[in-house]
Amino acid sequence: MSETPPTPLSTDELARIDAFWRACNYLAVGMIYLMDNPLLREPLKEAHIKKRLLGHWGASPGLAFMYCHTNRIILAHDQEAVFLAGPGHGAPGVLAPVYLEGTYSKIYPNKSEDEEGMKAFFKQFSFPGGVGSHCTPETPGSIHEGGELGYSISHAFGAAFDNPDLLVVVAVGDGESETGPLATAWHSGKFLNAARDGAVLPILHLNGYKINNPTLLARIPEDELASLMRGYGWEPHFVAGDEPMAMHQQMAATMDACYARIQEIQADARAKGADKVSRYRWPMIVLRTPKGWTGPESVDGHKVEGFWRAHQVPLSGLHGNPEHLAQLEAWMKSYKPQELFDETGKLKPEIRAAAPTGNLRMSANPHANGGLLRHSLRMPDFRRFACDVERPGTVRAMNTKPLGALLREVMRHNKDHFRVFGPDENTSNKLDAVYEVSKKLWLEEYLPEDEDGGELAPDGRVMEMLSEHTLEGWYEGYVLTGRHGFFASYEAFIHVIDSMYNQHAKWLAICNEIPWRAPIASLNMLITSTVWRQDHNGFTHQDPGFLDVVVNKNPEVARIYLPPDVNCLLSVADHCLRSMNYINVIVADKQNHLQYLSMEAAIKHCTKGVGIWDWASNDEGHEPDVVMVGCGDIPTKEALGATALLREEFDDIKIRFVNVVDLMTLHHEGPHALSERDFDSIFTMDKPVIFNFHGYPWLIHRLTYKHANHSQFHVRGYKERGNINTPLELAIENEIDRFSLAVDVIDRVPRLSVVGAHAKQRFRDMQIDARNYAFEHGIDMPDYDDWTWPY
Repeated sequence: MSETPPTPLSTDELARIDAFWRACNYLAVGMIYLMDNPLLREPLKEAHIKKRLLGHWGASPGLAFMYCHTNRIILAHDQEAVFLAGPGHGAPGVLAPVYLEGTYSKIYPNKSEDEEGMKAFFKQFSFPGGVGSHCTPETPGSIHEGGELGYSISHAFGAAFDNPDLLVVVAVGDGESETGPLATAWHSGKFLNAARDGAVLPILHLNGYKINNPTLLARIPEDELASLMRGYGWEPHFVAGDEPMAMHQQMAATMDACYARIQEIQADARAKGADKVSRYRWPMIVLRTPKGWTGPESVDGHKVEGFWRAHQVPLSGLHGNPEHLAQLEAWMKSYKPQELFDETGKLKPEIRAAAPTGNLRMSANPHANGGLLRHSLRMPDFRRFACDVERPGTVRAMNTKPLGALLREVMRHNKDHFRVFGPDENTSNKLDAVYEVSKKLWLEEYLPEDEDGGELAPDGRVMEMLSEHTLEGWYEGYVLTGRHGFFASYEAFIHVIDSMYNQHAKWLAICNEIPWRAPIASLNMLITSTVWRQDHNGFTHQDPGFLDVVVNKNPEVARIYLPPDVNCLLSVADHCLRSMNYINVIVADKQNHLQYLSMEAAIKHCTKGVGIWDWASNDEGHEPDVVMVGCGDIPTKEALGATALLREEFDDIKIRFVNVVDLMTLHHEGPHALSERDFDSIFTMDKPVIFNFHGYPWLIHRLTYKHANHSQFHVRGYKERGNINTPLELAIENEIDRFSLAVDVIDRVPRLSVVGAHAKQRFRDMQIDARNYAFEHGIDMPDYDDWTWPY
């Protein structure tokens, strides 16, 4: 444990910082309870109290305490800083100092710095038409809502990467510390290059309780906790107590010591250079205060301060309970508001001096509104990496290999604001070209064998760690503070970050409604090693359900692309990397696949998002008998295979072949949705549509149910069938194979239902032969594995 001087604050400094903190606590209580009489200039009455008491008091005093002491560091050193509040419902402890700094009133003029503005500020909290109890996007200075626990540290590090002058102070709740994502995020210090990155100062806030349970880290011995933090690579400093003046002195001394150590680390690293540094043991703070600090000690004979009852609303049932009303009035007056605010209701200037001004205010720091700092990427011409396709469906290539080359050039041209993130799989995903310009970041010990293919470097910009949670958190923090990136993961494991995707999508949806939030770069996610090529890993690795999660969100922010070949993938990737305020999900397998479109054709096709492939259709000038649709690389190949089988069997059959790249074109609403006329024109009003889909088939029905021809849509997709199968056998198991599709067409086209009986039997015989061959030889029949488009 580090020893620190006990009293670094002068009498005036101590009085000022305590007054500012008391003002924060007063506002926090007011937000939870009051809708009138904000300065208690008349006796408190039931009419002044909200009818529904919502919000969370317990963590708020501690958060405001940390915020105030971070302000002191900013003032003392002209230090750029942002503050992240990890505890889930701590908004009052952050909104209060944001209001007192003046930022809130500047952005929201009706929440002015006077009695009337304070009244509006109180009323809006957890009130219809107002703001929630998290640090939502409406909160100036926030890049981390805290609505879901576990991501505060990873977001903080994402913000610090490539921001050498930025200090990120992150409050980590002790309830939050029981989550899996938070546990892995403590390792983030092993990925901070002090020569080129900013610093992260975590403050683990032990107030002892969750909603109504003790927290684990608050109940273990201090030496055990210190060992845990040191094991993660941190140097812990402990601050504990409940007497405010003594705690201010302790906290100030500890913050000074931590800041001095950060400066020392950065000076040493920057003297060495980014390519020479190794890992440092960074400081962190363990802050132990009572839950609901400075609130009621007890209510109705039950302990409140320092216990779980302080978590939400310590005094409830105020209407019709004069004793509780009197206790609330006494509590609020204990902060001595008459000493804090002037006659108009504005914070007195001598107290306001405890906070910085201008952009040094954490609530006004441009990094917390990252779109203000965002630079457009310098993009190479993606056409340079095109696959040469002279005839559709006759050439094979690895789809993601050229994408790796494109990302390499993006990284080459954007060295200070672009990173690639992936859980130890970039080589497996065939994106390893990126290592030609940047290795994997590694600050730990090196072994001699690492020189042979390890691709490690202390100044690497490829971020690899076997925790999708931490990687996604880094990426989100990086993007939210104005930079760009790319994330790649296996399809089966992208579900690990389902809820992180949900939270970011909700954040973006709200930001689209907030005019002062500048647009940020999109999150770009490559989903590869897909369900239809999991013949070696088996059933556990076969799950395309992340797409269902994506579609649940607002189509204004969610995008899904299923490029069938290299050139479509490159066109889609270029579009996604240039876009803003979206989450772009790209599904593309990494293995060898047939190539269909020239680059020129691919660009046109991807621009439309869905289109008829004339070269695979024979219905021009006629109404088709059937519309065959491919959506995804393997489903497209099998749909084409079925088309070829049917045309060989039936000379007069008219088949329209459609490929869908942008899944949101099928949605009945949103900016990418096809118009009703275009949908009906492509898919017809009454013809059978055989839709071969990459994911679960019911997702297509969800998207198309409002369209006129929905009753004629027959969707094939993954149906939870499979194990250690060859690729074609897995397709057969789930009925997305060419034989099942061809049989489906015969069954759905009335004039073929009888005359097609012999063809159906031949198709089923071919299917049986294919399965038997796989069982005997362990591979697919060359006739199908090496199949090319015959027309």
